[in-house]
Amino acid sequence: MTENTQQQTAPTTELPTQYAPAEVEGPLYERWVERGYFEADAKSEKPPYTIVIPPPNVTGSLHLGHAFEHTLIDALTRRKRMQGFETLWQPGMDHAGIATQNVVERELAKEGKSRHDLGREAFVERVWQWKAESGGQISGQMKRLGDGVAWSRERFTMDEGLSQAVQTIFKKLYDDELIYRAERIINWCPRCLTAISDIEVEYQDDDGELVSIRYGEGDDSLVVATTRAETMLGDTAVAVHPDDERYKHLVGKQIKLPLTDRTIPVVADTHVDPEFGTGAVKVTPAHDPNDFEIGQRHNLPNLAVMDERAVITVHGPFQGLDRLEARSAIVAALRAEGRIVAEKRPYVHSVGHCSRCKTTIEPRLSMQWWVKVGPLAKAAGDAVRDGKVKIHPQEMEKRYFDWVDNLHDWCISRQLWWGHRIPVWYGPNGEVVCVGPDEQPPTGEGWHQDTDVLDTWFSSGLWPFSTLGWPERTESLAKFYPNSVLVTGYDILFFWVARMMMFGLYAMDGTPPFHTIALHGMVRDQNGKKMSKSFGNVVNPLDWMDEYGSDAVRFTLANGANPGVDVPIGEDWVKASRNFANKIWNATRFALMNGATIEGELPPVEQLSATDRWILSRLNATVAQVDAYYEDYQFAKLSDALYHFAWDEVFDWYVELSKTTFFAGGEQAKVSGRVLGEVLDVMLRLLHPIVPFVTEALWTTLTGGESLVIADWPKDSGFRDPAAEAEIENLQQVVTEVRRFRADQGLQPGQKVPARLELGGTALAAHEAAIRQLLRLQPEGEGFSATASLPVAGATVALDLSGTIDVAAERKRLAKDLAAAEKEKAQANGKLGNEAFLAKAPDNVVDKIRTRLAKADEDIARIQTQLANLPQA
Repeated sequence: MTENTQQQTAPTTELPTQYAPAEVEGPLYERWVERGYFEADAKSEKPPYTIVIPPPNVTGSLHLGHAFEHTLIDALTRRKRMQGFETLWQPGMDHAGIATQNVVERELAKEGKSRHDLGREAFVERVWQWKAESGGQISGQMKRLGDGVAWSRERFTMDEGLSQAVQTIFKKLYDDELIYRAERIINWCPRCLTAISDIEVEYQDDDGELVSIRYGEGDDSLVVATTRAETMLGDTAVAVHPDDERYKHLVGKQIKLPLTDRTIPVVADTHVDPEFGTGAVKVTPAHDPNDFEIGQRHNLPNLAVMDERAVITVHGPFQGLDRLEARSAIVAALRAEGRIVAEKRPYVHSVGHCSRCKTTIEPRLSMQWWVKVGPLAKAAGDAVRDGKVKIHPQEMEKRYFDWVDNLHDWCISRQLWWGHRIPVWYGPNGEVVCVGPDEQPPTGEGWHQDTDVLDTWFSSGLWPFSTLGWPERTESLAKFYPNSVLVTGYDILFFWVARMMMFGLYAMDGTPPFHTIALHGMVRDQNGKKMSKSFGNVVNPLDWMDEYGSDAVRFTLANGANPGVDVPIGEDWVKASRNFANKIWNATRFALMNGATIEGELPPVEQLSATDRWILSRLNATVAQVDAYYEDYQFAKLSDALYHFAWDEVFDWYVELSKTTFFAGGEQAKVSGRVLGEVLDVMLRLLHPIVPFVTEALWTTLTGGESLVIADWPKDSGFRDPAAEAEIENLQQVVTEVRRFRADQGLQPGQKVPARLELGGTALAAHEAAIRQLLRLQPEGEGFSATASLPVAGATVALDLSGTIDVAAERKRLAKDLAAAEKEKAQANGKLGNEAFLAKAPDNVVDKIRTRLAKADEDIARIQTQLANLPQA
């Protein structure tokens, strides 16, 4: 009833009594790699399906965020491979300029050395040595997770091919006047001693101080406020709004800058908000981006007052002080001169920090290299607007447009030694020469290369095509570009995605780097809190893999993956997923022991029982549902659908309903065994992309097939049997309702109870034996007395509970529970009816009381039903 074209042989191995992930996963993965299942052939005539790995930092190790993202990508690529696509999951790592240089510098510091002691060439060689010995541990961890990547194609953003790609695109951008060098304000990290881009700055609320300072004297004075008093030493003007009547008499005049022997002009600029503060702002062009723009408009000098380590370099009393030391010293000096008008401390405000080392960044005027992003960003925006690239979920498009439509020019130079060195040479007479990969750099006295390296995101922005051999027009590039989909977190939509879009469209003649951008959320702890070392809630996924198996970790992550939404995860959920893997194992083992097989064709429909037709109908519906969810990147929904189909419908219902048939033997048992084999075969294929290890071990045993990795993906045959589905749904209602009643009466699950089943002419009559087996119901026998009668789904189940429970004691217990529930209801109603209480109580308290009231109502209704169903004393 499902389409299945792959040929299998009969199973030849038996399953161990228990599933042991540690014994299964490693050998299976090694076999997959040895047989080349994950490799991609550029010469293949199969349709391509390409995904690049978001390259993890070479300094990194597998964290839950990686495990989450890799699980989703692996699921997509495994399914597409089974569907007959030539599938490439491109692996590799990022050289991570700042992070890697910091790691190696810390190692040197332990030896009492700095990179300057080694010199540039020796230091870079030391970094390569570190990479060879310690970098890239994440590759082994990816194998533990089951990542089906094409290992033979693994790339590194500093390898020879990618270095050629970087130099090629730099030269092309330079020649097209889209790269330039200019002195502008940048974000500077005094710890890493390099410029960082806007997106590498993390903002957080810090306790600071707001100081109001009087500049000038008498009527020619005004007050400015600042949180960075140390920068006043570099002020070259005070700005006011041109329409502000309070200051019109000062515009154009010179006023005395406190603590210095300089005077500075008062300028009129529309950037100033006359309604904010005093309406006057200090202008420090060399240390503030907005002030720099004001300075440009008014031809103000740029006076830098700090060096690269944020140490004051001017004005004797403060020279040599760190910026924070200088801040308090300058405020004290101003206070002594009577210049402090007001002080607010603490003053909570948003402050930028280096995303790598968390040091407070310093806006600083610096000569840097820039990408003119205007035309590149427009193309990146238009590709989404025109439908060439789809963003999923669609509501994330607004965030994308808000970013690319307002991009500032990108500072791409970094004052590091580890990275792609800028391919520009300077001559003795001011010459500037950009050198392409096939060109010889100029030589001779006075010529030298730029000392800066490129921003890490510059090379990773080329990742979708540089990994395929660009700028050479390789077979791989022709086959696998553009990527089918990019799966990545919404948090790097700006860092990485926008850069790849700009570079891909530019370098590949207007062809975007991928058809779809599928964005996922961040992994959080089970309470929804961000995972952080400072919070003590960071989890090493390898620990969970050791304890519960990689499949359990993968299923837990996929089961929480709603598009663009953060994913909470806790150990209890991983335990539940481990239990699911065990359930799949144990149920399949039971099925194999009881005749489940894939040998021969499925019997014709007329030979199938209603139970058989029901499960095959549900199987095909599940195939269709899972396919639809995959196409919409709804991993949580497809995982949930598979979980409930496997556990609820196959194991808890079909296997249980079929037990009587299996135990009876005969032809019908053979039919059901073949149906059960079909169901398991298809179910394991459907589950494989999410939980590859346990399904591989079971499927190869069941079918004798070579590997699920290269097996066919199931197809919906279209078979549906609404009548059989309705029949089994009625049976399920009967069983569920009687089980609930038994539990309410305190009966043990295995306790047998005499019962009369009044099934009439309904289709349920054919299932009486199964119903009695599932519900532990004995035949009526002599002296049967129907003390409880349950009408459900057109049938009636009459039970004789005499002698099975102490009716008087049960009535007494239930009456006590009913009184407690009614008291709870009265208390809740009393509070909710008290207007004074409602006016003062917080919303969350009121919500809790409403929840208590609803629970009390449910309890009362349930207990009253239980009392009504009790036998008469």
